[in-house]
Order: sequence, then structure tokens, then C-alpha cells
Amino acid sequence: MKNIVIYAPRKESQIASFLEQELDDANIRVEEDYTLKEYETLNPSLIITENVTDLADTLALVKFKTPILFIGEEFKKASVVRAFAYDFIRTPVDNNELLIRVKSMLRIRELMTKIRQVSTTDELTGLHNRKYMHERLDQEISRSKRYGLKLSCLLFDLDFFKVVNDIYGYSWGDVLLKSVAEKLKQLIRKEDILTRYGDEEFLVILPNTSEEQAFLFAERFRRDIERMEFIPAGEEERHPITISGGISTYPCMENVDEDANTIIRYAEHALYNAKKRGKNKIVQFSQLNLGE
Repeated sequence: MKNIVIYAPRKESQIASFLEQELDDANIRVEEDYTLKEYETLNPSLIITENVTDLADTLALVKFKTPILFIGEEFKKASVVRAFAYDFIRTPVDNNELLIRVKSMLRIRELMTKIRQVSTTDELTGLHNRKYMHERLDQEISRSKRYGLKLSCLLFDLDFFKVVNDIYGYSWGDVLLKSVAEKLKQLIRKEDILTRYGDEEFLVILPNTSEEQAFLFAERFRRDIERMEFIPAGEEERHPITISGGISTYPCMENVDEDANTIIRYAEHALYNAKKRGKNKIVQFSQLNLGE
């Protein structure tokens, strides 16, 4: 369902009813024009401003991540619109032209969404990739800092993954990676961020999650992997699979300016320690002797 939000003075729209009749797959909502600055809270597919005369302050302050269609008597060319797509229709509005422009803007939004999905998604597993993860982790750290919340980062690495590729071939290595990804998808919450971090590495960001809670999550996942049935074609018995993990929880260290790279580096350090201790273990960064 496409979400079209119309911003108009006193919530008086002349086009809302027409769009509702013509667009079966769209939800049309009308809001007061002065709330345009908070448009992201409504997650619109398209923004329409209808007869809003004073837009200078909003255009100067807001960078629109959604296409925006301006409707009015005139559009000041000097105005700088920070949006990846925008258009203008002069009043009085011709309904046929309006419908064409709206559909065009919605199509642009759809294409931009697909491009973003491709650029931030791992092709094999369908998980987010490192680019997306870094963007979101920076955002979550800022939110944790603002509200004093804990934020945990889990980095998992399949043990002896090269052995699977060497014995059964890369196609069965891919099967294993996709199976592990599906198990992680089933465990995480809606607000968690799951990423394929490396060839056989997976990184999970758990907002509003303490180190103890993250450890319980990681241990449950480690046990699930330890029990999983991985039987490549032609084999009679399961191939044993284990995974190691490292946990870091923001804030990790006092008087240190920590960012996304710092938090990940701490999780990597804990993961490497788990590998050194014999694998199939979960290690917390806070429990490490940093001299190791």
C-alpha cells in the first residue's frame, strides 16, 4: 500500500477525494501544513503540498528522502529543494495531469527503493550488507547516547567453514550460509539489524539490549547451530557445525569516544578470543584481559 500525505492549510484539500477514487493501492492522508517538517514520522511514499504559501523555512531546514509534489499558484525557482525528486503543478489543477504526475512520482519512489535494496542487500543470503549496517549502527549509537540505552553488537563466525567448502564444494558452503542466515532471521526481533559481515561472518545489532541479554541470545543461537542438521548430498551422516561469537555493548569503556567502528572492533576482539579458546564459544568484550 502506497502512503500519500497531503499537507494543506487547515487540512483543506481539493485533491484528496479525487486521488482516493483513482488510486486503489494508495492510502491518502491530509495533514496540517505546519507539520511538514515532521513528515518522516508518517513514512510517506509521496508528499504533496497543496496551496502552502510559506515553504522557505521548511525547505531550508529539511532534506526530503521522499518525492515531493508542490501544488499552488507559483513555485519560487530560487527555492532550494533538497529532495531526490520533486515536481510542481500550477493551480487550478487539471485532474488528468495531477494523476499522471502523482503516478510518475510514485514510480520514482519505487525505483529508488529497489536501487537502495540492491545496494544494501547481500545477494546470497538476502541479509543487509556492511554499507547498510554501518549507517544503522551510527544511528543506533546516537539514539543510545541520547536516551541512555544499552546497545549490543554480536559478531558470529562459522568454525571450520573452509573445510565445508573444501570437502563438499562452494555450492554446499552457500547452502550452509543460507541456512545459518535463516536461523538468525527466526531469532531476531523486528528492531534488530542482521548483516552478513564477511564470507562466513554475521553481525547482529541489538538496540536497547544489555550485555547479559545479548549473551543469552548468542548462547541460544550457538546451541541451535551446534544441533543443526547439515547433511550434504551423498552423505549419510550430518556434518558437525559450530559457531563462535564476540559481544560488545555500548558504552563499552569509560572516557572513550566510541563510534560504529569502535564497537565492531571490540566485538571482533572478543570473537578472535573465542577462536583462540578452541571455538564454539561466545566471549564478551567486557570479560577480556586486554593484554591478551
